[in-house]
Amino acid sequence: MLTDHDEKEYSPFMVNRALSYYRDTVLFANVMNQYPNLDKRLQYNFYKYIIRAQKRPYSKWHKKASNSDLSAVKEYYGYSDAKAAEALKILSDDQITEIKKQLYKGD
Repeated sequence: MLTDHDEKEYSPFMVNRALSYYRDTVLFANVMNQYPNLDKRLQYNFYKYIIRAQKRPYSKWHKKASNSDLSAVKEYYGYSDAKAAEALKILSDDQITEIKKQLYKGD
């Protein structure tokens, strides 16, 4: 049973994200994503009664890969991610190498 305290701690975003990594629950997570303003208790009960209890393997959460060129351009020019990505399109490899040289602080 979901108590009032548990309901306050329940994070629909995190639950939906976690369930989206499994083949048997991804469609249910997609349904819940279509109704973001649904009450937490209703979402909890939906998952409780629709998903079968079983052991699922641990799945790592995907993270955005870091790009050293992007981070160098961001630091050098003080750009945001979007602006640095645009700048990377027009900068040559030699220019990026020069930026990295100037930012190099030693080991």
